[in-house]
Amino acid sequence: MQRKTILSLIVMVIFASNLFSQVEIGGYLQTDNRCRLQGDKHYTWNENRLGLKLEGNPSDKLHFYSELRLRGFGFPKPETLSNLQKLEKDDVQPWGLELREAYIDVYGFLLENLDIRIGRQRIAWGTADKLNPTDNLNPDDLEDLFNFGEKLGSNSLKATYYLGNVTLTGVFVPVFTPAVLPPPDWAAAFSAPMSLPPGMIVRNVSDNLILPEEKLAESSMVGFKAATNLFNYDVSLSYFRGRDDLPLVNSVTITPVDTLGTVDVSSTLTFPKMQIIGADLAGAVGKVGIWAEGALTIPEKVPMTTTLPTPQGMMTQTSTALDDKPYFKYVIGGDYTFKNSLYINAQYLHGFIHERGKNELKDYVVFRIEKKFLNDELKIVPLGGAISVDDWGDVKNSYGFVGAPEIDYYPSDNIELTLGAFLIEGKGENLFNRVKENDEVYLKAK
Repeated sequence: MQRKTILSLIVMVIFASNLFSQVEIGGYLQTDNRCRLQGDKHYTWNENRLGLKLEGNPSDKLHFYSELRLRGFGFPKPETLSNLQKLEKDDVQPWGLELREAYIDVYGFLLENLDIRIGRQRIAWGTADKLNPTDNLNPDDLEDLFNFGEKLGSNSLKATYYLGNVTLTGVFVPVFTPAVLPPPDWAAAFSAPMSLPPGMIVRNVSDNLILPEEKLAESSMVGFKAATNLFNYDVSLSYFRGRDDLPLVNSVTITPVDTLGTVDVSSTLTFPKMQIIGADLAGAVGKVGIWAEGALTIPEKVPMTTTLPTPQGMMTQTSTALDDKPYFKYVIGGDYTFKNSLYINAQYLHGFIHERGKNELKDYVVFRIEKKFLNDELKIVPLGGAISVDDWGDVKNSYGFVGAPEIDYYPSDNIELTLGAFLIEGKGENLFNRVKENDEVYLKAK
């Protein structure tokens, strides 16, 4: 019933908007189906998406924009006959509705050179290609692990002031929003396997997220940025104060349930406070596009407590979950298009999204080579993906690799058909090795 009400409101808003102003209505349709290449070759992804975008300018000083995603996602999940009889049909055809963005721009607010944007918005900072260590105001949307750079919109206030060749931006996010994590079969990429004392057998595992209190000092985040162009290079400096949107374990309790070593494990996770000082640039050397981006993270120290059984009874040990020592993530990359339409894009990345602390930052090379044929109707990506290295002194035992070959076909304007795969391999403690059994092939249309 609630979903029907939401859809009715959407329709009413569309028609009402047309009565009061000229509204541009746009959007897209997209399908995405994926299947495992190993094991029982089961389907892992079944999505049909309708993206609806509304945009308008009621006056010279006002602009509004919104984006909705209506999608059928997942697989039929009825368990009883009554599930097949529901009027909503959501057990037979699961679906969901997402409000991605909805904001209003006010130009020349109080001052001629001051613009403000109010509402749910995507605030993209950084010059690197999708992997941006300075882009921290919006929570990560990691539902699709390989859709690098996907973010949720944040309810926020952004003010932009134009001072000659310099653009000054200030952002206030009143309420913290955590990241969306990958589904269970991909979640292992971001967390090492649980290690327990010898002889213990886990029965149940539980966790509890501790969100920040809904107070100004605990939940709000701010960001400031100054951007300009120097010698034909776009450059900027930025500052962020807020929280990491990925949870961090700060407490573990191991409770014995019998005398045979069987235990229950419960953990508590928090979202660390941090400050981030960033810088980036983008430009070209000849016909080669180049970019660089770096972020110095100054985290708040997070203690770790572990409570476990001993011959003397339950004992609590203390350690450090996250040190307060600063650490530096950065990206350096470039791209080039040859005369024969061969395109190459490559980036070197130090520190991935989930990595915290100087000693935990790994090295990655992300790359893509593509070539167009048949008057750009066909695009082939023979080489694409990423390589990771944990230990340069022992590369053969500490590497990860994901290949992403792809074929794109454009039968007519505004239609794209894609066939591709994710092929994963690795050794050691890296995110690719933990999910190397998850090779997939996918078929998309948009």
